[in-house]
Amino acid sequence: MSRELTPFEHLVANHLCDGLSNAAIARTTSHSEKVIENTVSRMARAFGINSNGDTNVRVLLALAYRTHFGDSSLDRLNLDCSHSKIE
Repeated sequence: MSRELTPFEHLVANHLCDGLSNAAIARTTSHSEKVIENTVSRMARAFGINSNGDTNVRVLLALAYRTHFGDSSLDRLNLDCSHSKIE
């Protein structure tokens, strides 16, 4: 990661990891969709994720965020993910 994320970026990333759309994140945070789009773009750059038309930046960003900061979004679903357990 090229820089630390802002508190707002962490908030947006957590909502993104929860599967919310930009529109839903905008409603939840009382911001415009454009603000959310710009925030997602800035976070993608911070993680070194480039948009090339063949990739889904939001998916890659969620994966990068979870890898870097943990899977708290997945934990909140209370699913038994036996494939991720270390024995």
